Amino acid sequence: MSYKRIVFPRAPESRDLTAAMTGIGMNFASEPLREANIEDTLYFASVEGMEKNDLRTLSVLVTWLGEHIRWVNADRLYRVVSCSNSTRVRAFWGAIAAWQKKDRRFARMLKLHTGRRIDLLRSGMEYFLNRHGEDERFQGGPLRVPANVLRYRASDVLSTEDLIKRHRTYRNRVMMGPSYRADMWSALDTEPTISAAQLARKTYGSFATASQVKHEWKLLSGIEEKKFSGEVKTN
Repeated sequence: MSYKRIVFPRAPESRDLTAAMTGIGMNFASEPLREANIEDTLYFASVEGMEKNDLRTLSVLVTWLGEHIRWVNADRLYRVVSCSNSTRVRAFWGAIAAWQKKDRRFARMLKLHTGRRIDLLRSGMEYFLNRHGEDERFQGGPLRVPANVLRYRASDVLSTEDLIKRHRTYRNRVMMGPSYRADMWSALDTEPTISAAQLARKTYGSFATASQVKHEWKLLSGIEEKKFSGEVKTN
């Protein structure tokens, strides 16, 4: 049977999503889910915010993106969002791409929503716009957001330094770049015997990349074992 690349993740239960959000560094009252998938969590947090009108979750999500977006796998996130049939979710990510326009990795997100701008609030939109104006982060993008609705609080998310300590995959992305390879290294550190096909499915990557990473991981792990056992001497 040939390998088929998985794109869209399974939706989590509400409490599992909260644990996952806590796991990637959002400060909610929940035990963190260890090694929560970053892009899956970001996507489902946006669904919670945009489709279920959870402005608290959306505020923390936007704050997290402001702090950590450079370590997001843009290709993986695009693949997930492009499969969504939610106009509001697609508009949200288009708005994030417009806000973060200097990061060209997210430029194609802008194409996921066309047509008129979407209002964040389902009611009272004009009242809040007239009172507070528009959130500067989203001006000109696909989403109309009144100022003071999605509030920024740095304390709502972990710093890069603290998240590195909590999340192995995030740490590897900081070292290697936000890529499928970094995620595969993290998975192998946790499950050394996982097959290449399982590794690719777990990280949503290609089979070819998974096979190469598994070979490299085994090679370097063998060298490290010999080094620490005294079989390999260094000057």
